[in-house]
Amino acid sequence: MHTFKINYWFLSSLLISCFVCIPLIVIGASLFHDVSGYYQLLRETYVYTYIANTLLVLTGVLILTFVFGVGAAYLTSFYQFPGSTFFTWALILSFAVPSYIYAYSLTAFFGYFGNLYSFLTYLFGPSDYHTLIPKVDGLLGSILSMSFSLFIYVYLITRASFIYQSQNLVDAGKIMGFSNYQTFKKIIFPSARPGIVVGLSLVAMESISDFGTVSFFNIQTLTTAIYDSWIIFDDIATAYQLSFFLIVIVLIFFWLERMSRSRSKFYMPTRGYEAINKIQLQGASAAYASAFCLLLFTCSFLFPISQILLWIIQFPDNINLAQLIELSVNTVSIVILTTLCLIALAFFTNYGMRISKSKFLNAVTNFSVSGYVIPGVILAVTLLSFLSFVSEYTNSNWISFLFSGSIIGLVIAYCVRFYSLAINGIKSGYEKLNTNLDDASYLLGYTKFGTFIKIHLPFLQPNLLLIAMLVAIDILKELPITLILRPFNFETFATQAYTFASQDMLEHAAGPSLFLIIFSAIFILLSKKYILKGF
Repeated sequence: MHTFKINYWFLSSLLISCFVCIPLIVIGASLFHDVSGYYQLLRETYVYTYIANTLLVLTGVLILTFVFGVGAAYLTSFYQFPGSTFFTWALILSFAVPSYIYAYSLTAFFGYFGNLYSFLTYLFGPSDYHTLIPKVDGLLGSILSMSFSLFIYVYLITRASFIYQSQNLVDAGKIMGFSNYQTFKKIIFPSARPGIVVGLSLVAMESISDFGTVSFFNIQTLTTAIYDSWIIFDDIATAYQLSFFLIVIVLIFFWLERMSRSRSKFYMPTRGYEAINKIQLQGASAAYASAFCLLLFTCSFLFPISQILLWIIQFPDNINLAQLIELSVNTVSIVILTTLCLIALAFFTNYGMRISKSKFLNAVTNFSVSGYVIPGVILAVTLLSFLSFVSEYTNSNWISFLFSGSIIGLVIAYCVRFYSLAINGIKSGYEKLNTNLDDASYLLGYTKFGTFIKIHLPFLQPNLLLIAMLVAIDILKELPITLILRPFNFETFATQAYTFASQDMLEHAAGPSLFLIIFSAIFILLSKKYILKGF
């Protein structure tokens, strides 16, 4: 008679993955709901405008991030020029500037009687400079703000593809008589295409799910329509119906990203590989390369930082030290708590998959990470809807009270949102750890938990630190989830800056914005050696 033994590692990992799937299930089930009158009105009037604006923003951001990211990656990977070593890591600092904060800086600089107007007046005296200053708002402002904040995805992944290409490919182009441009066009670019698509897919998923930037510039996209449907019109059914259009667009790019990644190879070949010999640029070519990278670094990082510092210098009375300390405590505490929870869940699930070797668990986990494509607005709405359903079904009001508008609910939403980032980061490390080490550990008398502590954890430490930093940065910048699910009177850097900006008090947003960027930049610099490892 066989004794049934429960595999607690398998069961726990399965429950975690199933819980992360809840938003996807809720959105899928919403397709069977009745269509509300408000949705019918939108469908007859503005829904196509929402879709068109979303696609326009998406197209513009993809074009600019491709130029910025691929151009910078190509120059820093294959050439030596003044500042090339500095720009290799300095360009990553743009990741510290959320697109909505970049939008505040852009408006203050190019706005009516903005800083550019004041600068021209100071240099040349009073005049009507408004006819000369370009109007950077609306669609153009949204596209520029997102492009300068998101091009880093394309830059990092494309550079990884470039840097691990063999010098033999470059030499082959020279033997065939190709110029540097022809070698790039016919050999280097095609081999790096999968990596470029991966970066552009991540940009696409981030840009069409953006809320803070398009809301600030008053651009009606699907994301703002979803937020308005639920927050303003209290119509959650319409929010779900609109979510379907956004999820379809996002999943298309998510599918492209997965397909490209399955065919791409970002590791360094072990046979026949020769590191690329960078070409030393001279004269005008070196000047153009330096100018391009300097302009990109200035526009993406120095520009918003200088604008924020200018606000602080001009209006020092707006800086409330006590408020900034409170914001720091709130933000850092929620970042630390969520990061620890996420890493623990990612380790638990990955180890469960490793020792159970269950194809079913792998399938459920792979489906659960698709939750990353769900925008923060939709994620917050679906979690609240699910908790409300469970509360009503079980007649337990304490469930909604415990999870809605509380730190616990906020942490849960963050964990669902960034679960993909954590679990894939740990999984990539586990794939390099031979399972024979586990068998040897068991033979030496270690338990499964002992094997994890003594062998897995030390080996995965670099992955752990990198994922912790990236998750922390994403949580720092996350806006819609925090706006919807935060407890009463609980503010973070992101929500406080957005509140001031939405009330047309941009100068007051300087303090929270600057601290958000500083904290993000610190995390980026701490993880720099892992992000650029091998570069």
